[in-house]
Amino acid sequence: MMAGQRPTTSAAPADTGRHAYLQNKVTRRRAIGPGLRTFLIFAVLVGLGALIFPSSYFYRVGTLVWINTLAVTGIVVLLGYVGLVSLGHAGFFAIGAYATAILPNYGVPSPLAMLSGVLLAGLLALVVGRPILKLSGYYLAIATLGLGMLIWMVLSKEAWLTGGPDGMTVSGMNARNLFKMVGLNLKSAEAWYWVAGFTAAIGAAIAVNLAGSPSGRSLRAIHDSDVAARSLGIDVARAKSRAFVISALYAAVAGGLLALANGYITPETGGFMHSVEMVTMAVLGGATSVFGALVGALILTALPQVLTVFADYEHMLLGGIMVVTMIAMRRGLVPFIADLWTRRKS
Repeated sequence: MMAGQRPTTSAAPADTGRHAYLQNKVTRRRAIGPGLRTFLIFAVLVGLGALIFPSSYFYRVGTLVWINTLAVTGIVVLLGYVGLVSLGHAGFFAIGAYATAILPNYGVPSPLAMLSGVLLAGLLALVVGRPILKLSGYYLAIATLGLGMLIWMVLSKEAWLTGGPDGMTVSGMNARNLFKMVGLNLKSAEAWYWVAGFTAAIGAAIAVNLAGSPSGRSLRAIHDSDVAARSLGIDVARAKSRAFVISALYAAVAGGLLALANGYITPETGGFMHSVEMVTMAVLGGATSVFGALVGALILTALPQVLTVFADYEHMLLGGIMVVTMIAMRRGLVPFIADLWTRRKS
């Protein structure tokens, strides 16, 4: 080797191989797509739950988790993507539930009754959304709270139609019949678990695809700044109204599923506390992610069942866990865990 000449190394081939590996990895991810990947992850989680649940009680709790996940996914679209807080979304949930319960009494098939409730919730959100969404901050929260309270009052007072405060039974479709058509004989709780789980998976995939679309990017631009979004040519009022309607549709579908799975509903499905519960699920899990919706729904649906062993201290423990979680993880559990994972990899 001549003086001053540096020894050659194999760094270049190694770098080339690593670059090719990373490029292939990115290509595979793009081939799958974020929406399909989200659906597959949710589907695997649904299957894992079915494998470990020992009784119908656990299937019942699992069904509630997936129904709440679907409803909270709509909150993620509104709160996480656009930054709008709604304290009246339980009203849309109740519209879906009561339409599914009432219309079969007049000869309407359950699937069509549920679809009618979803369309009614979307239409109401479209009509009231434009004037309400001109507000912001706590003014918007109070306006949506008033909308939710109006829906709750109608459901509570019109006993001739809704059964009043006592609620009403829901007759109609049984999910077992759907699986019997393909030769599967499942218990009712198991059948509704699978229906709710895969509906939530489809809803999550749609929300993820929305986030990556031009419409989703415009929603996120509004989340950062209305003024900046307008300067980019985005119709802010129309985009906010679209997000409000989409979130209402999610809530109504979840309400219809709950009515069919429960076989009984009360006006409390449209009550203020239910709206607060849905927003809390989104914030606790992480309002910017559909996986945050799942984690938040899992915690606030399943954890109270676990804490019942503490009897009188159940609510105090649940509240304490939530307070500590939000102090330590202000963006929610899923973003906090994602940040930890990113720092560890780097």
